[in-house]
Amino acid sequence: MVKLDKIYTKGGDKGLTSLGDGKRVSKNSLRVKSYGEVDEVNATIGVVICYCSDQLKKNLKNIQNHLFDIGADLCIPDKNKKAKSLNEGINMLEKEIDKMNTKLSPLKSFILPGGTKSSSFLHLARTITRRCERSLVELDSKEKINSEIIIYINRLSDFLFVAARIENMKDGDILWVPNKINL
Repeated sequence: MVKLDKIYTKGGDKGLTSLGDGKRVSKNSLRVKSYGEVDEVNATIGVVICYCSDQLKKNLKNIQNHLFDIGADLCIPDKNKKAKSLNEGINMLEKEIDKMNTKLSPLKSFILPGGTKSSSFLHLARTITRRCERSLVELDSKEKINSEIIIYINRLSDFLFVAARIENMKDGDILWVPNKINL
């Protein structure tokens, strides 16, 4: 268990932070940016939990723990460490996506983000997850990371999209209506 006696250390006052292995790096390093965006996804999911259905809350709390594990994995850049498997989490996301999809009608148009509060926040979480995914792909192109992290994050954005549709089921999806004006 982690014990924090002091929240502020002043160690980051000059723009540096410590990775999990103790190495000091710039706070704008791609690795720090990447696990910071994982943290941002996690925090946004925390907001979603305030507004969503009880069944979704259970899954989202599980996802938050997975995201914390991913952040912990990313903060230790050891190439020789044994990567923690995310297969169980990936399988859970796929199973839940498939289960939710059985309740939804097929898409015939693109969907606009919005609707209920929970759906709106799920769409926000989805777009933050996509940004996070882009950073992870960039990081992986420069420093190899656990390949299952990118798979998990990609599947998570799909889960969030389908969950947003579920949360809007009562009132229906907000469909995109193409503009008739030539731009």
